[in-house]
Amino acid sequence: MAVKDRDRFSTATRLRLLGEQTAARVYRSQNRRQARRSRLTGRAAFLALVLCSLVVALAYPMRQYVSQRDEIADQRRILRDAGQRTEQLRDEKARLQDDAYIRRLAREHLHYVMPGETGYTVVAPDAGEKDRDGSGASGSPWPTSLWNGVDRADRG
Repeated sequence: MAVKDRDRFSTATRLRLLGEQTAARVYRSQNRRQARRSRLTGRAAFLALVLCSLVVALAYPMRQYVSQRDEIADQRRILRDAGQRTEQLRDEKARLQDDAYIRRLAREHLHYVMPGETGYTVVAPDAGEKDRDGSGASGSPWPTSLWNGVDRADRG
């Protein structure tokens, strides 16, 4: 028994036992760490794969949905504008049925006067001086300006 006790308490035996225990602890901790990492990494990778596939699968339909909504809004705006224009044209048509409105338009735009009235045209004071010398805005007589315009139009 003395040999056994002495062997049990020898330095070499103790170091060997400590080394085995330490190796067992390191092995267990590495296995736990690797098991934990691999499980977490696999789950995270699967989750990332699922999320990426969802994003890719939904990106094009969402883009189409948004562009179609914009197109619908544009068409509704065009329809509203066309409705307003239609109402304006109906109002104009109703006004054109009135003879007094037609007379007023003829007086304003065509400078018509009723029988017995005298029509006047107001001319700006400096407009008469330009007309007397026969030159237009360019300073040359109007026939020259006309032919220059025709020549420029022929050149393309």
